[in-house]
Amino acid sequence: MTSRELLNGRTALVTGGSRGIGAATARRLAEGGADVALTYVHDKDAADAVVRDIEALGRRAVALRADAADADEAADAVRRAAGELGGLDVLVGNAAVGVMEPLENLSLADIDRVLAVNVRGVFLAARSAAALMGSGGRIITVGSCVTARVPGPGATLYAMSKSAVVGLTKALARELAGRGITANVVHPGPTDTDMNPADGPYASGQAAMTALGRFGTAEEVASMVAFLAGPEAAYVTGAEFSVDGGYAA
Repeated sequence: MTSRELLNGRTALVTGGSRGIGAATARRLAEGGADVALTYVHDKDAADAVVRDIEALGRRAVALRADAADADEAADAVRRAAGELGGLDVLVGNAAVGVMEPLENLSLADIDRVLAVNVRGVFLAARSAAALMGSGGRIITVGSCVTARVPGPGATLYAMSKSAVVGLTKALARELAGRGITANVVHPGPTDTDMNPADGPYASGQAAMTALGRFGTAEEVASMVAFLAGPEAAYVTGAEFSVDGGYAA
């Protein structure tokens, strides 16, 4: 069995899996042998494209519309994924929104939505997944490099939400360890996606903050997630993994 076959027979849900890191993760898990469900909100065409890519690999795939800001949808997406795939072994809590504004510009609606998606939605999905998983289950959350280093003003709300994910993940690791379920968090650094392109107006400054002097790729982050989802990470839980090119070094 090769490293790309370590997830054979596993089932996974990637929230926010229609683009960027989520889409790369969904594809990478499928390359490893997993059947994959992914959620999306608006970009159905992009979600369907990821499904086609996964099916071309010979794996099962399904795209589920679910808004992580909606408490019922965030929890129900996990149950729907398990129903479609015949169970759930891996949850990747990737769906997130970012509002980068000075404190005085943040509205109550901004605060509520960021916390609803980035914190409450992750919590509710993890709770639903934990109820369905057996021994060997994996909960992997996607944090951010700003939990270790905030480079300037405007990131207060986003950094707060992603820091909450760290605490949540560590607590999940303690609570679920007795059932053989692990929980870990992956912190991407500046990553080349549609939302933050490597050739964007602020890219050079972000790249300069990394030790490697470049943006990462979504596939590089996805590879870390795939490792944590597999059997080789069975003794890893409650841990933080930076895939940030040395941003936090």
